[in-house]
Amino acid sequence: MTTPMAKRQMQLKGDLFCSRTSWRGRQAYALGNSLVRLVTLTGGGHIAEFCFQESSGFPTLNPLWVPPWKTVEPYRYREKLHAARYGAPVTGKLISGLVGHNLCLDYFGPPSDEEAKQGLSIHGEAPSIRWLKSGTQATSEYAALELTVRLPVAGLRFSREIKIRRGESVAFFNETVTNERKADHLFHWTQHVTLGPPFLDPRQSSVAVSATKGRTFPHGYEDKALLESSRDFRWPNAPALEGGFVDLTRSFIRPGRGFVVTVQLDPRREAEFIAAVSTQHGLLLAYCFSRRDFPWVAIWEENRARTGAPWSGRCQARGLEFGSTPFPVGRREAFACGPLFATPHFSIVPARGRVAARYVSLLAQIPDKFGGVRDIRLREGEIQVSGTGNREVLRVRASGLRETGFV
Repeated sequence: MTTPMAKRQMQLKGDLFCSRTSWRGRQAYALGNSLVRLVTLTGGGHIAEFCFQESSGFPTLNPLWVPPWKTVEPYRYREKLHAARYGAPVTGKLISGLVGHNLCLDYFGPPSDEEAKQGLSIHGEAPSIRWLKSGTQATSEYAALELTVRLPVAGLRFSREIKIRRGESVAFFNETVTNERKADHLFHWTQHVTLGPPFLDPRQSSVAVSATKGRTFPHGYEDKALLESSRDFRWPNAPALEGGFVDLTRSFIRPGRGFVVTVQLDPRREAEFIAAVSTQHGLLLAYCFSRRDFPWVAIWEENRARTGAPWSGRCQARGLEFGSTPFPVGRREAFACGPLFATPHFSIVPARGRVAARYVSLLAQIPDKFGGVRDIRLREGEIQVSGTGNREVLRVRASGLRETGFV
């Protein structure tokens, strides 16, 4: 729903807009042009929607996951009011507001028991507290939004600028972590991108990652694991608990099961990718990012396995979570385990310093017989996506790539 003020802002800038809005009762900002619309929530900073506009003539499905339960602002979670619906605070605070693409900062996974007693919840402070607008722009060439959040326990400040250019179906992300303390800070920085039905389907969709090898989660999946634990494998074939292998490019093949794995991204590449296509809807969603910033992708699948609230055995979700650490196991276990496959497993921000990362997300309509994604390459002014079917190269205009440092 677009407010009257938002409509006036959109008209003033032609087909580019950046405006306050609401999304399913949540406070949000909408950013876009005549082709695409991106919606980000102030509660936890979650990206709830990235889709083509109805007037574009392209498929308008939102590929990002929307849970089957009603969400609320996670910073308004209160145990007495919300635990029965969303679960105990250690998970429920996040799950109450979880949708689409959320940020895990400054740890990836659960808090320690002692941290949980102090009110911390899964995946750090960032996805569960309120983000504030720190800047908007809508020029003749682009629309941009910057949101900022302070993590008081971690002593960090985080900002995310999202920019969309005229006539392009690409969102450019520029993120900065600032250390407000006088000591170096070791932390986890993960983009928890989650997809789901109707975009993902066991027969008419596929996912792709620029990965080489991986390892399955050491802790199973709440007694409903699809895969063996702590086993190395070559992407995309992971060892099944009941023998044989599971092709991880396919989603939701075994109802009542779930899994977590991590995959190492190709060390021969500088720009990596995650991608998913729906042949039924003729739609592609992809993210491209630097391996220096995010050398890992944790892949999570929930396929009607969890029966407690709010999952209730009805949820299907596939996470493609690119980040600086391999597994969602929390800080103590992650640091005790050390590097995996000789690849870094955390980020560092110096005392009173800052670090930044850039990445892009893109939408495209795929032609008939395109198949899945075989490769994605970033070139001057465009993103080139190769398919597995007719080997056609899909060219997506992206005039701002030079700013990212990828080309």
